[in-house]
Amino acid sequence: MSDADLADQLLTLTRLVQRAEAAPAEAMCLPLLAMLADDGPFRAGEIAAVLGVNPSTVSRQVAGLVRSGLIERRADPEDGRASPLVVTAAGRGILDAERQRRAAQFGDALAGWSPDERARFADLLGCFVRDLQRTGALHGS
Repeated sequence: MSDADLADQLLTLTRLVQRAEAAPAEAMCLPLLAMLADDGPFRAGEIAAVLGVNPSTVSRQVAGLVRSGLIERRADPEDGRASPLVVTAAGRGILDAERQRRAAQFGDALAGWSPDERARFADLLGCFVRDLQRTGALHGS
C-alpha cells in the first residue's frame, strides 16, 4: 500500500469517526473534556495552544461545558487571575460513557478478527500514534 493509499484510508477513518460522534451537544467538546480529564487541569489559553485553535473557540466550548456542569473553574492559589479548568464527576461520567460506547463500536467492527490479528493491529496502531505524536506530523492540520 502506498503512502497516498494509506492517507486515503486514514481520511476515510476520520470521516467515519466524525459521523459516529455522540448525539449530545457536548459531543463537540469531547476532545477538550478528555484532555482535561487525562492531563489537566489547564487554563483555557493553554488548551487553545495545545489544540492549536483560536482562544475564542476554546472559550465558547469551555463556557458550554461549565454551564452543563461538566467542567468547573478552580481558583489558582499562585495566580488569583487564573482559573484552571477541571472535569467534574458529571463530566467524567459523560466521558466514560462515550469511551465505553466507542469501545463497543470498535469491538463490533473487530468481532471477526482473531485474537492475534487484534493484538497485531493494536500494536501497530499504537506505534503509528506514538510516531505521529513524536514527529508532530499532524500539528496544525
